Amino acid sequence: MSELNSNSTVLVTGGTGSFGKAFVANLLSTIPDIKRIVIFSRDELKQWELQQIYPIERFPQLRFFIGDVRDKDRIKRALEGIDTIVHAAALKQVPAAEYNPMEFIKTNILGAQNIIEASLEMDVKKVIALSTDKACAPTNLYGATKLCSDKLFIATNNMKGDRDLKLSVVRYGNVLGSRGSVVPFFLKKSKEGVLHITDSRMTRFNITLQEGVSMVRWALDNLVGGEILVPKIPSYQIMDLAEAIGPNCKKEIIGIRPGEKIHEEMIGVGDSDKTYDLGDFYTIMPNNDEIIKKLKNKHEKVNLVKKGFSYSSGSNPTFLSISEIRKLIKIHIDKNFKPI
Repeated sequence: MSELNSNSTVLVTGGTGSFGKAFVANLLSTIPDIKRIVIFSRDELKQWELQQIYPIERFPQLRFFIGDVRDKDRIKRALEGIDTIVHAAALKQVPAAEYNPMEFIKTNILGAQNIIEASLEMDVKKVIALSTDKACAPTNLYGATKLCSDKLFIATNNMKGDRDLKLSVVRYGNVLGSRGSVVPFFLKKSKEGVLHITDSRMTRFNITLQEGVSMVRWALDNLVGGEILVPKIPSYQIMDLAEAIGPNCKKEIIGIRPGEKIHEEMIGVGDSDKTYDLGDFYTIMPNNDEIIKKLKNKHEKVNLVKKGFSYSSGSNPTFLSISEIRKLIKIHIDKNFKPI
């Protein structure tokens, strides 16, 4: 049974983004009488567009707050009466981070600290922060800011005092078909007859938007506070993706981009001594015996992974076939999709 119910009050930062919209839709479909959902974001146009989908006459539980995670006072105002935060707001473009590093630091790190401080000052019970594979052994500034953000949320569990507050992180890779990701790029380029591939050895994890939403819902129901949850999901070879989308297209190797990895990593070797297998998920735990004890009491099966373990898209035991990739594209991106 879900711990979110008709009495729950939820704030979603980045609530007009792809994840935020899907998460709100999920809440409204599964808990139609939920007490309140606050959609917190900077873009007034996106908020207006969402209000057309959810008019206040039919969805009186929705609130739309224009605000920035850089503004702690505005966050606190939005948090009045809120018990659960899903923090999805972030600047994410890797090249833009290299060119505008301080702007990413202000949003992804200082913004995270604002969420944390506001949560400590208000009567918030649970916080889930969305992370990224790029936070594991980061090779670019975006990944470094998200690693810092993860550390801030996890460390807060050690300084919350006697507050009834739990903070955890959910980490996964690029969502299938998300804006700026490789699948929509290949779909567009396939119409031109050429697919640009940075490196033929490249692999990526695959997760759908709905799987990401389901994972956050699971995390809210099962968190003990202090864990970084990582889903067990399949990988795909970049050359298989290219074949799935454009079998008749020319495949042009253009070289790896700065800060780009051959394989996505979600758990590094250095974290193996504190990573546990929960079945459908892995969880990276802090060096805190009390929190680890809570984890073991919460779940039936909690097994420490082997020393030297890592979780990479390249060594993943499960890979999608070309036909499976095509099926996913048809279901989640374009129902009229046909390979070119």
